Amino acid sequence: MDADHRTLVLLTGASGYIGGRLLKALEKAGWPLRCLARRADFLRPRTAPSTDVVQADCLDPNSLGPAMAGVHTAYYLVHSMGSRGQFEEEDRQAAQNFANAARASGIQRIIYLGGLGSQDQALSAHLRSRHQVAEILRSSGIRIIEFRASIVIGSGSLSFEMIRALVQRLPVMICPRWVAVKAQPIAVEDVIAYLVEALELPMEQAAVFEIGGTDQVSYGEIMQEYARQCGLHRWMIPVPILTPRLSSLWLGLVTPIYARIGRKLVDSMRNPTLVRDASALTVFSIKPKGLREAIGRALRQENQEFALTRWSDALSSGGKPASWGGLRFGTRLVDSRTTQVSVPPSTAFAPIQRIGGSNGWYFANFLWRWRGFFDLLVGGVGLRRGRRDPHTLVPGDVLDFWRVLTFEPDRRLGLVAEMKVPGRAWLQFEVEPTGRGSVIRQTAIFDPAGLAGLLYWYTLYPLHRWIFSGMLRTIAARAECEAGIASSGA
Repeated sequence: MDADHRTLVLLTGASGYIGGRLLKALEKAGWPLRCLARRADFLRPRTAPSTDVVQADCLDPNSLGPAMAGVHTAYYLVHSMGSRGQFEEEDRQAAQNFANAARASGIQRIIYLGGLGSQDQALSAHLRSRHQVAEILRSSGIRIIEFRASIVIGSGSLSFEMIRALVQRLPVMICPRWVAVKAQPIAVEDVIAYLVEALELPMEQAAVFEIGGTDQVSYGEIMQEYARQCGLHRWMIPVPILTPRLSSLWLGLVTPIYARIGRKLVDSMRNPTLVRDASALTVFSIKPKGLREAIGRALRQENQEFALTRWSDALSSGGKPASWGGLRFGTRLVDSRTTQVSVPPSTAFAPIQRIGGSNGWYFANFLWRWRGFFDLLVGGVGLRRGRRDPHTLVPGDVLDFWRVLTFEPDRRLGLVAEMKVPGRAWLQFEVEPTGRGSVIRQTAIFDPAGLAGLLYWYTLYPLHRWIFSGMLRTIAARAECEAGIASSGA
């Protein structure tokens, strides 16, 4: 397809895990894009101004026609795995409605992401449904590009989050049979690359491509590699007695996954998901990553995204109520608080910009000094590094036992901890203007390493809450005081 004459692309599932990443990739590549969404108002703020968002539902055939008008290629990334009802029937009905509307609208190509699994096996309900959806789409007569993938490695992937939660929370794991089943995991970036490149793939008929990373490994080996990269030691004890139902209930207790989804997920894991046809490696330019690189990249990207998160937006859009011990964002624990000051952002930010070093931490400095001394005793950097300049900061500066990750003058300061802790910690300050002055938000984030990290967070939470609350009050008072001094001096 000529880049100068690109035709309209329709994306379904743009609010989902794969669809959300594909949305950004297509927008970045400059494709004319329309998104089909059941909740258009929810998706619209997350798209570029050039992207059209149309409200429609694949289970409502009458809503699909207007969304498909003028579309050349459509991505079908719809599934009902989280449904409380018969998800296979919903999957089939949605696919049939979509296929009928696509044929009537003159769509030329459908790109679909399904699951690996050989038809000669007794497939799980989930994998069977994925294959059935592909057959329904093919029956439309439209040229279908079907990708079949195993577990996707990336922050937010259902399978990956399950593995992460198990590794983080259980030093000793009772492992049912599915932990030994082989899979061929693929990095989420590689999946997105395949999906984007398929837009311009020359083709005369439907095609199926099996995609995976370079390693064929068991789920247990994936867990061990994740543990290795997080510096954790885990023991796995295989047992033959855990059925999918018992495994799903167990997952519901020790991971954030609901039991009904966990059961469908575990049931699908009893099938090996390996690439048997490697033709995708010759047809496409993508060179997939191995397991080690995929997990490492997922952790690095997650850290970067987390560091760049504006918590004033994330917490308000998340709609999560405050709770003792902080809020959970994935595996991370977040404690955030705000205060209003009657001064402009530049004045409100001034004490934040001077924090640490000889200026101290504004509240309970004796405890900060004690923490620095303890850090030295266990081989950490302590507070002895101070800060480069008492008034200015740049990304990369050391700040006592922190390092500056992000710095936006008068708006934002993000720090990552370099003291010894059983996990990883960040501290962030944001200042936003309001009609009455400014709001200061202070956010502490902790990514616990196993049970020791959780014990550390919850044991010290009352003390941390007292310290951080006092720090924020003092920062606000300093800003108000300095504004008053400046006003009286003028």
